[in-house]
Amino acid sequence: MNLRGVGRRYGLRGPWVLRGVDLDLPAGGLVRVEGTNGSGKSTLLRLLAGIDAPTEGRLTGRPRTAYVPERFPVSLPFTATGYLVHLGAVHGLRRAAARARAAEWLERFGAAGQARTPMSELSKGTSHPLRLAGVADAVYAVRDRALVRRTPDVSAAGPGPRVRIVAVGPPGAAPPSGLPGSPAYETERDGSVLLTAPAVHSDALLRALLTARPPWHIREVRAAEAAGVSPAVARTPPIATDSAGTDSATTARRPSS
Repeated sequence: MNLRGVGRRYGLRGPWVLRGVDLDLPAGGLVRVEGTNGSGKSTLLRLLAGIDAPTEGRLTGRPRTAYVPERFPVSLPFTATGYLVHLGAVHGLRRAAARARAAEWLERFGAAGQARTPMSELSKGTSHPLRLAGVADAVYAVRDRALVRRTPDVSAAGPGPRVRIVAVGPPGAAPPSGLPGSPAYETERDGSVLLTAPAVHSDALLRALLTARPPWHIREVRAAEAAGVSPAVARTPPIATDSAGTDSATTARRPSS
């Protein structure tokens, strides 16, 4: 997808939210967009998803896209399953197939317990259950209506915070080879696998497990602060973070219990 000289404002005489944006997005890449509240991050995402059209400039090469909003309308008359089934129908799936796919993905993303929960009752963290805070292929910041490229921070690729992922694959199968972050793993008594890797590789590692064929199901994501400690000893609570820190359009957080 390519943006050239893209600008967006609301109303004929409204102030410019974005202007002069040039951006090349590689296929399959992870791109993080940062900025303060009201800087234009959501506007940029809506342009990329095709929800809004540029006021000026050109956007070309848009593939089939999906957009996950930060908040859902309070009056949205859907449960989590109903919302996914509705979106499946919009994209041409028969209702039975859409319901089956909805159940599959809720299970794979660890959200099966909220399948019947009304969308209006889901917190933002519950609506995006997996952590997306790894090393991005590119990082941009929205400043003064423009998009500025930053250098991704890869300093934590070695020692530092680690993530532990409890995953379930085909019976007796070892994790796929070549996983990002070269995670260490051990098989638990219940057949699940506990993988440990640098936290900066968490995004790519989760994506690789979820898209493997056959897919691996993610049961739990845990923070592990001390590197080099045996997984059997350093069992920490599930990740629980607040919204403090960098405001990032691609960072999803899990709710505190």
